[in-house]
Amino acid sequence: MMKEKKEAPSLRVKVKWDSVAAFILMHLAALGIFFTFSWPAFWVFFVLQWVTGGLGICLCYHRLLTHRSFHLWKPLEYCLAVCGCLAYQNGPIKWVAIHRLHHASSDQPDDPHSPTRGFWWAHMGWLFSFNDNLDRFEKYRAYAPDLANDRVYRFLNATHGLYQVILGLILYAWGGWPFVIWGIFFRTVFMWHCTWLVNSASHTWGYRIWATGDQSTNNWWVALLTYGEGWHNNHHAFLRSAAHGLAWWEMDLTYWTIRLLAAVGLASRIQLPTLQQQQRMARPSDVAAVAA
Repeated sequence: MMKEKKEAPSLRVKVKWDSVAAFILMHLAALGIFFTFSWPAFWVFFVLQWVTGGLGICLCYHRLLTHRSFHLWKPLEYCLAVCGCLAYQNGPIKWVAIHRLHHASSDQPDDPHSPTRGFWWAHMGWLFSFNDNLDRFEKYRAYAPDLANDRVYRFLNATHGLYQVILGLILYAWGGWPFVIWGIFFRTVFMWHCTWLVNSASHTWGYRIWATGDQSTNNWWVALLTYGEGWHNNHHAFLRSAAHGLAWWEMDLTYWTIRLLAAVGLASRIQLPTLQQQQRMARPSDVAAVAA
């Protein structure tokens, strides 16, 4: 008697078509850079990608709000959170909730964006799939209760898309469509892919120093694109460390910015891994090198 074949579990997902449409439209609009180049427009892009990506996402959303790796003067914290909203990568509560869930189950089934489901899934495919835990405020707030209990962050989370529109109007009044295309569309798309590379490339290619139990790697070219976020194996080993670049040659512009803020009295309580913590996380073959 022939055994009945078991069907493989369905991999179908509920597609978020609004996210797909936004992704396509933003990328199409970003192609306008080929027809609108000017040096003033380029510098608008260059400065805004640092303000929104370097300060807003890397420094504020990630190292400050998600991991509390340092303390910042509260009015400045809120201002930098607005910069994070301008990166158009979700409001602060949702962004932090997604990232905390990633660390809680890194490269495990509950990880929202692990390359164990494919490189392109980790890079951007996960963004287009509805996740009941992360697409409903009443559920994802549980991963970021410290922010969800703050009325300022609830307001920013609910209105994060509005600030991009306001900035676009300012740029249009200042420099017309070239400023809008370079300062809104191209800058947003560029920072999207830089951020997503931390999820995809920095869990796929690079070197590993620490026994983190996941696929996180240190990737130098991702670190250059993301102000130090590409030293991802370092980060997974020491989640609360304000520094991701731990070796002298691992450039970490975000950490240098934190040190600058501390020097002028705006940042404090900067967390760094102790020698004992490093020895505990080092792979057996690397313990002697860490001690040295």
